[in-house]
Amino acid sequence: MQTIAVVDFETTGLAPGGGGRATEIAVVLVRGGAIVDRYASLMQSGAWVPPFITQLTGISNEMLAAAPSSRQVMQEVAAFTAGCPLVAHNASFDQGFWRAEWELADLTPDPAHEFACTVLLSRRLWPEAQRHNLGSMAEFLGLEWEGRAHRALADAAITAELLLRIQREVERRFAMDLGHAEVDHGLLAHLQRVNVRELRRGLKSYLATVSVP
Repeated sequence: MQTIAVVDFETTGLAPGGGGRATEIAVVLVRGGAIVDRYASLMQSGAWVPPFITQLTGISNEMLAAAPSSRQVMQEVAAFTAGCPLVAHNASFDQGFWRAEWELADLTPDPAHEFACTVLLSRRLWPEAQRHNLGSMAEFLGLEWEGRAHRALADAAITAELLLRIQREVERRFAMDLGHAEVDHGLLAHLQRVNVRELRRGLKSYLATVSVP
C-alpha cells in the first residue's frame, strides 16, 4: 500500500530565487485512507523574517533563533519521506522551496519525490467551487482545521484531509472504471493534467498503462 507525504512550508518570501528561505516545514503521511504519521519543525537558515510574515504566520526571528538548522531539519525530512511521492496545495510553491532547501542541505535526490497538486485536482473535481485556495476548499468540503492556518502543520494536515477527500471522490465517481485499482499518486498526478471534461477518459488511459491486481 502506497504512502504519500503531504508537504507544507512556511517561508520568508514567495520564491527561493528571490532570496526566500523556509522557516518551517511539516509533513503528514497518508496511507490506506488515513493519516498515519506527522513531522513538523521550525528551521533556522539565518534568513531574516519580515514583520508582515510574522503577522501572517506567527513565526518570529526570536522563535527561529532557537530552532534547529535547516540542514538538520531537511536531513530528518529526507529520512521521514524516503520513497514517498509528494503532495502539496499549490505545489509549484512548495516544490520550489523543497528543491532549494534539499540542495542547500547537500542531499541526494530521491526519485520518488514527484509532486502532485491538490489545487489542480480540486479544480478538476469541483469546478463549481468559487475559489480553490486551501481555506476555501476546506470550507467548501466541510473539513476541520487543526491549529492555526499559515502554520506548516495545520496547513499540511488540512491538505492531507483534502487529499483523502479527493481520493474518495475519485473512487466514488469512477468505481466501475477503477475496479480493484488504487487511487494512487500516479493516477492523481495524471488526472491533474487532464481537462475537467475528460476525467473518465484520462483515468482509463492511465489505467491502461499500469498493472492492476
